[in-house]
Amino acid sequence: METRLMYIELKSGYSDNGPAWIGLVTFSRTKTTIYFNNKSFKKSRGVGSNFYDIETGDAYWISGVKKNGEDRHWAGNGKILIDKKVVDDYLKITGDERLDKSKFEITEIKETRDKKDFVEIENQIKE
Repeated sequence: METRLMYIELKSGYSDNGPAWIGLVTFSRTKTTIYFNNKSFKKSRGVGSNFYDIETGDAYWISGVKKNGEDRHWAGNGKILIDKKVVDDYLKITGDERLDKSKFEITEIKETRDKKDFVEIENQIKE
């Protein structure tokens, strides 16, 4: 499965101010499902969102990180949680020497769920 450094923002109930993360996501073989932070996201065509959480239905915006470091929508605010395992990779992409503490908070994201759990959930939804 392919992995990539991505920006993930919860849109449901928050508009452009939802909780946001930068971390390593895993794609399904077809790239229509993304796994991150013990959640599974399916591709969608929502207004202001492009994925939804298969368990909660919450809408998310998921995209590649931006080279200029301005990942959050221009109208949004709030700190972005960045996985400590990817800080160096993110800084290489942006060309920055260090994270701006007013924009980022370092966290630890642990993937503990088996992806097979999500396949079972998806199969139940289809029934």
